[in-house]
Amino acid sequence: MSKVLIVYGSTTGNTEATAETIEKELSQSGFETTVKDVSDTSSNEMKNFDLILFGCSTWGDDDIELQDDFLPFYEDLNQSEIGGKKFAVFGCGDSSYTHFCGAVDAIEDKIKDLGGELVTDGLKIDGDPDDFSDDITAWAQKIAKS
Repeated sequence: MSKVLIVYGSTTGNTEATAETIEKELSQSGFETTVKDVSDTSSNEMKNFDLILFGCSTWGDDDIELQDDFLPFYEDLNQSEIGGKKFAVFGCGDSSYTHFCGAVDAIEDKIKDLGGELVTDGLKIDGDPDDFSDDITAWAQKIAKS
């Protein structure tokens, strides 16, 4: 059974809700899942998992606008053993900003640079995840099949 770590940073609760929906879908597909708030996670924990899903909200106009709690973890990734690990990224944001869900792109780029293997394109939710539950479920199912 594959072990999946879902690490999220959420200010308003939208990315946390998305993480919980993904976790539910993956658990029903037979994966052993662990969901953790990024502020309670160290990058060295990732070595114990087959797949890591990163969830980070983006609210702002900067091209790398990471959720506040995610910043220290993002910087600590340079010291992690992520090379060869499978991963995917999701996040919530607002498409009215210049860089919609820029955190998703920034995390994908960083993990790829560190040798991680992206299993599917990032999931970008525009606003309330309740409005995108079908998209979230479909993305989680795509992860399960990868």
